[in-house]
Amino acid sequence: MRLFNKLFQGDRVIWMVVLILAFISLLAVYSATGTYANSKFDGNNAFVLLSHAKKLLFGLIVLYVVHLVKYTYYSRFFQLAFWMSIPLLVYTMFFGADLNDAHRVFYLFGTSFQTSDLAKIALIGYLARELTIRQDAIKDFQNAFIPLMVPVLLVVGLIFPENFSTAAILFASSMVLLFVGRINFKYLMIFFGIALFAMSMYILIVINDNNIDDRRVGTWEKRIESFFRANDELTDEQRSKIENEEDFQEIQAKIAIAGGGLWGKMPGNSTQRNFLPHPYSDFIFAIIVEEYGLIGGAFVVLLYLILFFRAIKITTEIPQSFGGFLVFGLSFMMVLQAMINMGVAVDILPVTGQPLPFVSMGGTSLMFTGCAFGMILSVSKEVNKIKAKRNEPETT
Repeated sequence: MRLFNKLFQGDRVIWMVVLILAFISLLAVYSATGTYANSKFDGNNAFVLLSHAKKLLFGLIVLYVVHLVKYTYYSRFFQLAFWMSIPLLVYTMFFGADLNDAHRVFYLFGTSFQTSDLAKIALIGYLARELTIRQDAIKDFQNAFIPLMVPVLLVVGLIFPENFSTAAILFASSMVLLFVGRINFKYLMIFFGIALFAMSMYILIVINDNNIDDRRVGTWEKRIESFFRANDELTDEQRSKIENEEDFQEIQAKIAIAGGGLWGKMPGNSTQRNFLPHPYSDFIFAIIVEEYGLIGGAFVVLLYLILFFRAIKITTEIPQSFGGFLVFGLSFMMVLQAMINMGVAVDILPVTGQPLPFVSMGGTSLMFTGCAFGMILSVSKEVNKIKAKRNEPETT
């Protein structure tokens, strides 16, 4: 037990959540990639699973290494990472590889790299650092609000044209973090209104100007229309064309969830994996519910809620502001992303394309999610050290 505690430091409940999510990921991806393996690798499902397992293991290694480093050292890292992410986002916007009608990735040594995953963590960490530094003048418009909002505008503005859902999650997480960091609420609401107006004007201009070719706005429009159009309002002609529309994904997800019932069809017995687009990433939660039922789906939701509540506990116990802001910002962003992914699967939100953190198949997503988990555990490790000095029981 002492060896385990020495190797795996920090909040043991979060460690347990991470390992359970990793196990669920292996089961769900293996089941969901049958059609993908048949079309890409001649039915070699084991090869797909092994590839995912390697990426998942790499994410866990990143998590482990990151959690060993004292979290205060990451303050300087975030400053560097933030300024590195800006040119990377610009480069990806203009020269990135085309993925789902958007320039989201570029290839590095033959491996796709999604720059927004780096930018998300870099911005949250940078805001945590700046909030800590500027606490003495946190209510001041010029010395606190402006220096904190400019980075948010830069990063979110560069992500927004190519990836609306990621930009929205990052913007919401940043706003909540700034509110927790005691930025003047009136300033935040004014900024929110300006940002909403600017986004609306951008979309209206793109929609009404035929000289501007922006496929992403067209995709957003289709997804929103599909979400608000009830299935019984579809004409026979629309039903016949449904495979070419956003409705298809939502309807197949509904069928998967309805087919799962309370206890599910059991592992490996999913049928909708053969019809759902991206069942191993965007709609992996639908496959989980189909195979493990509402009980299994509720268990996954519970895991993310446990993660968030444990993170809040760490935030209240760490004496340094930077650690508290960092843990809150990273955990809120991950849990918000998870809830949006699951909300899409159960049709309470429009299709977004967001992966389920540490469950969906993906390279950079797993790596940077592991990095975020590692930083949270690094802060919790310091909490345990403080408690040990006070002869208090460690966080369990």
